[in-house]
Amino acid sequence: MSEEQPSDPEGTGRATPAPGAHRDTPPAQGPHGAHGRRPTRAERWEDFRASPFLPALVLVFILAAAAGLFAGSYTYSMAKPTPRHVPVAVVGDLDSPRGRRFVDGLEQALDAGVSLRPYEDDAAAKDAVEEQRVFAVLRAEDGHVGLDVSGASGQSVAQVLEEAAPRAGKAAGTPVTVRDLKPLQSGDPRGLALFYISLAAVIVGFVGAIQLSVHARALNPAERIAFTVAYSLLGGFVIAAVVDWWLGALDLPFLQSWMILAFTMFTSGMVFTMFNTLIGRWAMLPTWGLMVLLGNPSSGGAVSWPLLPSVLGHIGQWLPPGASVNAQHTAVYFRGHQHLFPYLVLAGWALLSCAVFWIWRHRHPGGRDRVPAHTATAAGSTAAA
Repeated sequence: MSEEQPSDPEGTGRATPAPGAHRDTPPAQGPHGAHGRRPTRAERWEDFRASPFLPALVLVFILAAAAGLFAGSYTYSMAKPTPRHVPVAVVGDLDSPRGRRFVDGLEQALDAGVSLRPYEDDAAAKDAVEEQRVFAVLRAEDGHVGLDVSGASGQSVAQVLEEAAPRAGKAAGTPVTVRDLKPLQSGDPRGLALFYISLAAVIVGFVGAIQLSVHARALNPAERIAFTVAYSLLGGFVIAAVVDWWLGALDLPFLQSWMILAFTMFTSGMVFTMFNTLIGRWAMLPTWGLMVLLGNPSSGGAVSWPLLPSVLGHIGQWLPPGASVNAQHTAVYFRGHQHLFPYLVLAGWALLSCAVFWIWRHRHPGGRDRVPAHTATAAGSTAAA
């Protein structure tokens, strides 16, 4: 008995099911297998972690916090400088009742303690100013008091002393004569130029290291250090040339100021390189915090250290921005009284950063891959065969 075949009455090539036959239904298109199930919360978190959205979201919050901290750190230290401890040289006798009333009135007008340091004569007191041990000289004279401030030692300190001394003298019934023993250069009446050039060296120093990591990633460790030296020397020269030769804002001891700026840029660049070695792509955070949020406001460049909060005033001297400002300040205004300490601070940070980078250079996200000689030989032989 033959099997009944389905008919195709319209010649379409498609068989028409026999009567009573069930039509085949298409398979369900719903989810099936591992690809069709809804991902778990843990899987969604892992996908988010592997995406670019997590670091972008983290950066949103970090940048917002950095903006607030940046504004807060500078406002806290610079917006309303207040004297806390001002060392002042004394020549002559201020133990008379009128002299004691004047000193008490001066402290009251300053709302700060005045540390009086006696010296035998004007020459010894002026030498103390040159050594930057005191910020002014008080002289007890016949019937009045002379106050010699030093604008070069710190314009902000000199200004508050100039304003406070006449008020104290009036309250004590003592005439006061004020003069500037060591004024600032005419092109920098506020004493901020040294702070600005040091700030430029600090910021361009670590920005240069960032750019080397981005655009010259394949540099090997020794080459990276060499190019950091190169852009530091050239950058320091350009900063000094613009400020001195082009703008005429400062009369710099050119070679010394150039070397201080280059040393500052190199140190700042290597500090970023050190952090990049230790923590990778987030190296900007500790670099910015150390050099900009903490280092620059406490450097004493914009506001002299006696007017800074005491903790900042002490910390700032041990950080590269403060060391750079101190070295530059002494080189420009106190050329015959150099101090070794700021150079040791810069050298210490530079050596520490270079040592960390060199010891853990294999962790730095850069450099060229090196193929061992025996591997290269084997690969060459295989290719020849």
